[in-house]
Amino acid sequence: MKALTKTKAVGGSIMVVIPRNIIAGEGIKPDEIVEIEISKPKKEGFGILKNIKPFTKKDEEWHD
Repeated sequence: MKALTKTKAVGGSIMVVIPRNIIAGEGIKPDEIVEIEISKPKKEGFGILKNIKPFTKKDEEWHD
């Protein structure tokens, strides 16, 4: 099963919370050893340049 969860700082470590639906679906109990795989989700580029204005003549001259 996959889920997105947020990390939390605890002392000098980082903790993640396993969502309830995964706990139930996998039958995870307290004090069990589980294997996890860590990966960061890729960020979408949609909308990141929404305030950028079109190139001006001055911008084009700078390139030359």
